[in-house]
Amino acid sequence: MASVTLQNLTKAYAGGTLKAVDNVSIEVQDGEFLVLVGPSGCGKSTALRMIAGLEEITDGAVWIGDQFVNDVHPKDRDIAMVFQSYALYPHMSVYDNIAFPLQIARMPKDEIDKRVAEAARVLELEAYLKRRPGQLSGGQRQRVAMGRAIVRKPSVFLMDEPLSNLDAKLRVQMRAEIASLQYRLGVTTIYVTHDQVEAMTMGHRVALLKDGVLQQIDTPSNIYNKPVNTFVAAFIGAPTMNLYWATLEGQGDGLGVRLGSHLVKMPAQVRAEHPGLGRYAGKRIIVGIRPEDITEADDSQAGTADCITAEVGLVEALGSDVIVHLGIDAQAADIRSSDSLDEIKVEEGKSRCVARFTAKSSVRLGQTVTVRLDTSRMHYFDGETGLTILD
Repeated sequence: MASVTLQNLTKAYAGGTLKAVDNVSIEVQDGEFLVLVGPSGCGKSTALRMIAGLEEITDGAVWIGDQFVNDVHPKDRDIAMVFQSYALYPHMSVYDNIAFPLQIARMPKDEIDKRVAEAARVLELEAYLKRRPGQLSGGQRQRVAMGRAIVRKPSVFLMDEPLSNLDAKLRVQMRAEIASLQYRLGVTTIYVTHDQVEAMTMGHRVALLKDGVLQQIDTPSNIYNKPVNTFVAAFIGAPTMNLYWATLEGQGDGLGVRLGSHLVKMPAQVRAEHPGLGRYAGKRIIVGIRPEDITEADDSQAGTADCITAEVGLVEALGSDVIVHLGIDAQAADIRSSDSLDEIKVEEGKSRCVARFTAKSSVRLGQTVTVRLDTSRMHYFDGETGLTILD
């Protein structure tokens, strides 16, 4: 096993005005499962290919363990890569596909048999060793690709969106299997995906990139609960965080958050945790509210300082809960929505807000409802820089 260290890693293509990877520094601990995530074109796959030696490094350094590998040939880096396309040989059996890297290395036949049998047992492929890839399901083919990586017993696994070709149900199953396998093997793993659900459920830590720049690297919990800027806040979470322009106003001896025509009282606990908010009194900031922190108010809560009224634009009953799209009196700051969501109508002059109600909710399309904001869990960002207001 080995650690992986990226020092100011940079990739610029000839004639390009933007860098595909821009001064990225990350240290992956021995045995860690790190996920690189971000939107398409953010540089995550390019960074992985530079670690593998498949992409030339413009600037910076890559270390695998104690070895400086910038100029080391890919086959000598002691890494194994799993690709999105499986990259299996269709004319070979499952056994031969898994054994291929060992056969190339001229390993003794009995050792090859032993390693293939061990990988097949771990991946539950023992019954398929004589079959060819065309006779397997997508999940089974991905297991074969994993087996080919496992038998090499490398120091580092590199995985480039290995589940993106699978259907939704199979992706859920396979991501659990990959995470479990990595835990059992204890091999340092760097995993690239554009799917933030994969990132949050699989990684020990998550590194989020945008336009080649590392935005935040932390545990999934901290990435979700303590985003460093509005981009991280909006990218992580499904449905995405609601972001609105707001103004901090004095309210007696405290502060309130002005959202459109609503003045929401800020709890004393929040003011104590974010003393720096006092510097923003009278200024425009960006306020973030996650859907699960917007709930249906009961009769006893209606009219309180943390409640607002909203019109229902769409109801998505998921069984376990209900996703409700609302129109509220506030100015949206940066809401990431799909084309289908853009078609959802909200009242003129209002912005879309997504809330998560309990499965017992009977809310209906077109209804005006009162919702309660969990003001203790709201997020606050600088209106000019988009950075979170911490102190």
